[in-house]
Amino acid sequence: MSGTLNKVMLIGHTGDDVKMHYFEGGNSLGRFPLATNETYTNKTTNERVTNTEWHNIVVRNKAAEICEKYLKKGDMVYIEGRLKTRKWQDDKGMDRYSTEIHCTDFTFLTPKGESNGTSNNNSGQNAQKPQPTPTQQNNNSASEEEDDLPF
Repeated sequence: MSGTLNKVMLIGHTGDDVKMHYFEGGNSLGRFPLATNETYTNKTTNERVTNTEWHNIVVRNKAAEICEKYLKKGDMVYIEGRLKTRKWQDDKGMDRYSTEIHCTDFTFLTPKGESNGTSNNNSGQNAQKPQPTPTQQNNNSASEEEDDLPF
């Protein structure tokens, strides 16, 4: 394979509201932290352990404005993007690095009206995929019958 791939997919809860930065020329940038969890049972103590990983999410322009309007702290969101590492110097002149996810696509998973961390644990399941209506099912089956491709 001669190409490369830089793709990240995350589902997690926002750790804060979106912080916006506006630039000359009308461009904007939104930033917010996203928490993902890993849960397992410790075999020696039989204790349930949860590790939380924090990710710095960056969204641009119209997408940033949409996120600012609809995303609140605690909301569940699906993020697609790419990793980008920035190098900068702190007050002491030491080189520092920040790894961010530059968002290219997102889907809000917290149902409308259940934002600000008030959603129950099933909220992600409810928002995953809406059930098709009977007319949608009929349209799908009709298009499948018309399709004479062997695969």
